[in-house]
Amino acid sequence: MPNIQILGETPLSMAEMKEELDKIKKRDKELNFRSQRTDEYLQQFVENKKAIELKKKLMDLNIPRLRDLHMCKIIDVMPLTQNDLRAVLQGYTVTISNESMKKITDLVDEYQ
Repeated sequence: MPNIQILGETPLSMAEMKEELDKIKKRDKELNFRSQRTDEYLQQFVENKKAIELKKKLMDLNIPRLRDLHMCKIIDVMPLTQNDLRAVLQGYTVTISNESMKKITDLVDEYQ
């Protein structure tokens, strides 16, 4: 078995993963079993076409402590209220002010 080195990790939202799988399908003409199952799942649940634009706008908000991982989770879940956003971020050790949460939910609401 070849010696594989991981050069880096970048969190992806489900919409970004769907785009990457589409690129792989075009390149390879066929996906392996695991990729095919992932693609079927994403075809069912991913509807947001503007995820990349939303991620860029979330980055432009310059909210302290909000990382790519958190942004991807926000894009996947699309919380509309501050309580929903708080529930999404509850699994992470991140504290975001109420003003910042309001900015995030207002931005997400624009993309619904």
